[in-house]
Amino acid sequence: MNYSDVITIEPGKRGGKPCIRGLRITVYDVLEYLASGMSHADILREFPYLTEEDIRACLAYAADRERKADISNVLSPRDRIN
Repeated sequence: MNYSDVITIEPGKRGGKPCIRGLRITVYDVLEYLASGMSHADILREFPYLTEEDIRACLAYAADRERKADISNVLSPRDRIN
């Protein structure tokens, strides 16, 4: 999925965090709802201005960020393979 049409970043909005379609709801917000056990249907019912595509875009964005993460920044010095 190409999330670039859905996920927006504006320096003055929500501290520059990635948001959905310029709204004030962040990717993190949606991921947090999913992690807490809310289903896609629950989120869409709670936030009727969101779409299924918005939720999938958040997941795709997070997956892409994870794929690009530099693992050396996360490991402690003793866990690093030299």
